Amino acid sequence: MVTLITSAIRLFTVFLFGSLGEIITEKSGHLNLGTPGVMCFGGIGGCIGISLAVDMVGVDNGFISGFIIILFAIIFTILFGSLVGLLYSFLTVTLRANQNITGLAITTFGGAGANFLGRRISNAQLLMNTANKYYGAMFGITDQSPSGVRLFFGYGFLVYLALIIAILAYFFFKKTKTGLRLRAVGESPSTADAAGVNVAKYRYLATIVGSAIAGLGGLTYVMVHMHGAFEQAVSIESLGWLAVALVIFSIWRPNICIFGSFIFALLFQLPSSGIFSVGFVGAEILNTVPYVVTIIILIITSIFGGKNVQPPQALGTNYFREDR
Repeated sequence: MVTLITSAIRLFTVFLFGSLGEIITEKSGHLNLGTPGVMCFGGIGGCIGISLAVDMVGVDNGFISGFIIILFAIIFTILFGSLVGLLYSFLTVTLRANQNITGLAITTFGGAGANFLGRRISNAQLLMNTANKYYGAMFGITDQSPSGVRLFFGYGFLVYLALIIAILAYFFFKKTKTGLRLRAVGESPSTADAAGVNVAKYRYLATIVGSAIAGLGGLTYVMVHMHGAFEQAVSIESLGWLAVALVIFSIWRPNICIFGSFIFALLFQLPSSGIFSVGFVGAEILNTVPYVVTIIILIITSIFGGKNVQPPQALGTNYFREDR
């Protein structure tokens, strides 16, 4: 059971990063269906950063090399994710392209781009060694450590970083003036514009920041869940769609997203856990449960939910100031 929970928490981080990035983006009124592609680019961008850092300092030079490797991974992941978010914002805010079509195009482009860039990374074994050394667990925790210790402290820094970002996002939307303005842009951009809020600026920033955070989900998938097997970066796309579905499951709230991400990860890991025997059909049914639950919640909130459990009113629509 401890093994199932620890593996679920590692996967939960992927979902949490991806869904948090999408929540921040959607709060501005942008429906970015390109999040799976953003996560693909973030994952492969982090691998490129690690590859460059390993070539510079190696993997066995103590604290300094570890710090540089981690720093390069974060910088390149954020850079790649932000650039894709900038591209999406330019197409949908400046050029006013259709958000759904643009997002789907970015998802397709993200999978192909990650595959293309991944083939140009040569030091695969070093990446795997780096993953095991710097992204596997903090505090020197090993598989021989007591189960209670492994349950709370047996993870890499990305797990704790995701939780910190989720808590900060919750307080950002609830307690800060900027967060309230961003929510106003997503609810009624014309009203926010009339109040002096720069709608284009807020949508640009929300999408870029959200894409940077979603990109960290891709890095977590490659370095934590896949132990440095960067050639699997393309498979992030399927988890990216689950992260988008999780936004609906968590009714656009970062705090609920924490629990929803864990539930999704637990359900996703159950078929391979060996806790109970299921055939191929049973495993496939279990894998569909998160989607089914999401649909049920969407139906319930649409029929019975109040305004506080609905998506932003302007979600998926471009803003034309001259129509105000």
